[in-house]
Amino acid sequence: MVEIDIEKENKAIAQEYKELLRISYQTLSAEDKKLIRKAFDLAVEAHQDQRRKSGEAYVFHPIAVAKIVASEIGLGATGIAAALMHDVVEDTDITVADIERQFNPKVAQLVEGLTKISKVQKDLNVSMQAENFRKMLLTLNDDVRVILIKLADRLHNMQTMESMPEYKQIKIASETLYIYAPLAHRLGLYNIKTQLEDLGLKYTEPKVYSDIVSKIKETKEEQDAYIKDISEVLKKSLDEEQLDYIIKGRPKSIYSIRRKMKAQNVTFDEVYDKFALRIVYKSNPHDEKFLAWKIYSIVTDHYRPSPSRLRDWISSPKSTGYEALHITVMGPKGRWVEIQIRSERMDEIAEKGYAAHYKYKQGANEESGLDVWLNLLREALENSESNAVDFVEDFKMNLYAKEIFVFTPKGEIRSLPKGATSLDFAFSIHSEIGIKTRGTRVNGRLVPLNTELKSGDQVEVITSPNQKPTANWLDYVTTSRAKNKIRNVLNENTKKIAEDGKELLIRKLRQLKITLSEQVVNELVNYFKLKTSLDLFYRVGIGSIENQHLKDYAAQKSNTLMNFFKAKIKRPHQTADDDINKPEISSNYDMLVFGPDQDRLNYKLSSCCNPIPGDEVFGFVSINEGIKVHKKDCPNAISLQSNYAYRIIMAKWIDSTQQEFKASLEITGMDSMGLTNELTKVISNNMHVNIQSIALSGEAGIFNGQLTVIVQNNLILKKLIENIKKIDGVEKVTRVNLK
Repeated sequence: MVEIDIEKENKAIAQEYKELLRISYQTLSAEDKKLIRKAFDLAVEAHQDQRRKSGEAYVFHPIAVAKIVASEIGLGATGIAAALMHDVVEDTDITVADIERQFNPKVAQLVEGLTKISKVQKDLNVSMQAENFRKMLLTLNDDVRVILIKLADRLHNMQTMESMPEYKQIKIASETLYIYAPLAHRLGLYNIKTQLEDLGLKYTEPKVYSDIVSKIKETKEEQDAYIKDISEVLKKSLDEEQLDYIIKGRPKSIYSIRRKMKAQNVTFDEVYDKFALRIVYKSNPHDEKFLAWKIYSIVTDHYRPSPSRLRDWISSPKSTGYEALHITVMGPKGRWVEIQIRSERMDEIAEKGYAAHYKYKQGANEESGLDVWLNLLREALENSESNAVDFVEDFKMNLYAKEIFVFTPKGEIRSLPKGATSLDFAFSIHSEIGIKTRGTRVNGRLVPLNTELKSGDQVEVITSPNQKPTANWLDYVTTSRAKNKIRNVLNENTKKIAEDGKELLIRKLRQLKITLSEQVVNELVNYFKLKTSLDLFYRVGIGSIENQHLKDYAAQKSNTLMNFFKAKIKRPHQTADDDINKPEISSNYDMLVFGPDQDRLNYKLSSCCNPIPGDEVFGFVSINEGIKVHKKDCPNAISLQSNYAYRIIMAKWIDSTQQEFKASLEITGMDSMGLTNELTKVISNNMHVNIQSIALSGEAGIFNGQLTVIVQNNLILKKLIENIKKIDGVEKVTRVNLK
């Protein structure tokens, strides 16, 4: 029986290989096919005894990664071969030198880059994932294809996570949403970004995900009919102009629908733009722009556009290389519909991102936006002195940032992330200009350095050779490039002051008959509750540690022996055990249990999301405050689960009958007589609910209300919300996080 299964498996592996060659985006030569075959044979042999958690042969994984690399990312034979062998060095006895000998240095370099990423040493003082990510990005200095293959690897792992335990699924999904999806977005890989986001949501919020999926299925028929109606109207006019085109209806991703529901505080049914229409036309490069606006004109002849939602990415492409014309029009039945207009070339770049971008780049002289971005990234990596978590936070912000376009005094256009300031602009020109910035003019007017720029602004930088950055500048900028440069300059100044401070400390201690040694430095650091010797020397240098402070230290030092004995005598009387076991909320309350063994531990409820019994929660081991409990849909959840996965513990409510909790509700609706009276009556009639505060305000027939109540658990709160919704005039009741 086993023999038959293995034979069947071998046939399936051979079939996958044929499929890999068939779907390749690049045209493969005989030499290319030979290289891929060689890599395939090596991978099959190396992984022959390995199986995945699901039970299938391990080699299916590298083949699947290679298929993503070949078809969705569009890499050539070298990238496909590296993808097939990406786990070989890590999992078997084969070395990078063996691969270089059998293949070529380029393939070996890519495999080595992928192996480096996997072999990151665990550092307990810093997020493992953040450090992992930084090391991954460092491979950009060698070859960006390493990251592209890593994205394909992550996508396949996300597609095949069913067999993993839940805590691992949440960790990997959180990492994906936190870093990998934004990175795919930044490299222009729209399809991969969408899949990563949807799969991330599937495991971080499974109930929400399945709910949206089922609702999409329910409304599919209606949406298809709506798309057909619009398409038929447009086809008639487009055909009259003899254009060569196709019209595609594209549903919005599950993740983007969820994001809209959260951002706008609406239900699934209230999200109107759940799909977009795409018109893809054939054109030679010369006529692309002309035809795009011609199609725009035809569309707006039939449907009224929203002027505020016109996006011209053809005249000013995104830094990812993305080009298209986006318009939002009022379709049939009074519904807004987004229509994207792209040439075949633009469509290919939008779908394949980086690889397609290079396919069409041949002969281009100017650096593209993506190349500029990659160069800035290399620079940030090389100069970054921040810790890994700060680095990732900064970097992530720049990944997802929407773009604005501003002009230099000479009329050159520059792209910056949305939210960038005039000081960010100065650093984007050159770091030396940024450091010496004395002031900025926006549209001819002198403005503060932290002025947020808008698209179309013309910015002039005023410099001075004597100008130096201050610590406040870190609050004035948003881009990681500017932050890194400012930190570097500030660190240099700090080091100079610290050097002078050390000399001064040696002299002052000599007067107190103390010689500066490593032991004395450590004692002083502990005495003044500092972190490093640099902190100590710097504070002496600026004068915040004065003579009297040092005299107090010297006096304490002479009494060290006496203090030691005092501490020993006192220790038995301390109530350390009592403090450890002291419950945070109630002496009899066992509402939360932690970990697989359901241990009862001390904890605090996090103030950022204010969880109450019945909510889905997790525990986070903080440095100073013990275990902090967060809701699974807390705004900080993704960041915590990704950056500090090793400090996350499973938690669940097991009892919610004896304790009272605060919950805040927002109520909106149509103003009517006696509404306040009706509202208080409904709350009073709900058992175990007490009003702490209530505030209602009405304007032009609309009312807004804030209600804070004391409840015992989630079920009681849900029942209360349902009853309030039944009141005549009330449209929406939403639970909000308490500040």
